Amino acid sequence: MHTAYANVCNVLGSREEITLLFGTNQAWQAGSGELAVKLSQRVVLTPYTAKRLAQMLEQGVREYEQRFGDIELS
Repeated sequence: MHTAYANVCNVLGSREEITLLFGTNQAWQAGSGELAVKLSQRVVLTPYTAKRLAQMLEQGVREYEQRFGDIELS
């Protein structure tokens, strides 16, 4: 099994598949507004599998927040 780290994710979709693109924010200069992202992993899912993943992620985040507190999004 391959393990990868990502702090950036993007989602693309078509009728037949949902694509998740993962990468890392390489450099961010506060105030400059410039962001350097290196995409390194792509996961292609059927819409059914993507929906199941969304349900599992929602449950995982809910359990995390119950244990450690709310995750604040800016």
